[in-house]
Amino acid sequence: MPDGDDTGGIEAAVRVLPGIGVVAAAEWDACAGSANPFLGHAFLSALEDSGAVTAESGWLPRHLVVEDTAGRVVGAMPLYLKGHSYGEYVFDWAWADAYERAGGRYFPKLLSAVPFTPVPGPRMLVRPDADRARVEEVLAGGVVGLIERLGVSSAHVNFLPRDQWERFGEFGFLQRTGLQYHWSNDGYADFDAFLAALSSRKRKAIRKERREVAETGLTIRRLTGSAIEDRHWEAFFRFYVDTSDRKWGSPYLNRRFFDLLGERLSERILLVVAERDGTPVAGALNLIGDDTLYGRNWGCVEDHPFLHFEACYYQAIEFAIERGLAKVEAGAQGPHKLQRGYLPVETYSAHLFADPRLRDAIADFLRRERRQVTRERELMAADSPFRKDG
Repeated sequence: MPDGDDTGGIEAAVRVLPGIGVVAAAEWDACAGSANPFLGHAFLSALEDSGAVTAESGWLPRHLVVEDTAGRVVGAMPLYLKGHSYGEYVFDWAWADAYERAGGRYFPKLLSAVPFTPVPGPRMLVRPDADRARVEEVLAGGVVGLIERLGVSSAHVNFLPRDQWERFGEFGFLQRTGLQYHWSNDGYADFDAFLAALSSRKRKAIRKERREVAETGLTIRRLTGSAIEDRHWEAFFRFYVDTSDRKWGSPYLNRRFFDLLGERLSERILLVVAERDGTPVAGALNLIGDDTLYGRNWGCVEDHPFLHFEACYYQAIEFAIERGLAKVEAGAQGPHKLQRGYLPVETYSAHLFADPRLRDAIADFLRRERRQVTRERELMAADSPFRKDG
């Protein structure tokens, strides 16, 4: 287990921040980089400044930063003290229920993740010119120290890249896998070139779906930057609330969050809007990374067959091809994405438990679950829509 006090030239105390605003944006972003916009100060601060992420909502910020002897921030980790497991997309409700029925107290717990956002990316953020291995060790030690200091049951790190998942395994965390569906750009010249890579049956099915959407009379627009007006955010928030009410009972995000998102990240936003006579009736929100388009939220007030697929999947693929992006990550769940060119990939999370009895029980469960996830991915991949000769 890493020792949070043995820092080897890095200041001994890992700072615990009560909010992202405590650290300068430039210092945080020097560690987070630009590849994944969800890890940047602008996105995380929009969640906190809007009131979507607060102690009252069950997300108490406890971010970690590591400083070198010159006072520079050389490492950071988004971290929250959670009073529930909502908005995480890596499900541990059964663990919590079993532990509490056995007399334990599962909540609160620590979670390193991007709130309400099942997007893979690093959680140990390290300045490029720092000693990565050492900073990661100090950050992991900081998490362990907080478990002990706060007396919480556990710490969880969701949607990691594989290399950091393996590092957390070295630090004693249990390793979990899951599945998402991502589209990869094989150097396609345009959408038709992508379709040509599919089997004839799948190609015809997608063309039929797109044709039916076109016959609704709706106009599909892709908006970025200053082209996204306040009226678009107002409409999209209405779509988002309607979808949240039907799926989850209450929305995680508020109107203020979308205002701040538009103010702080407008050039990294792709808003796909379906309009009827100039009035938005459906929309899909995406964020633009350095090499990846990240699909996030969708909603509508007119229900049409295949409109969801058009706005969320096909428009995203067209945009990625035009921008030369390598991938589209369309969010959690959804085996239906497979037939539309999004292939299964494993996702990774890491989990540490203070009670050895809980740890042993979950370790056994995770061994079996990892085998099942691998088998499911193999079966899904065998049903790929791409031509077998490709």
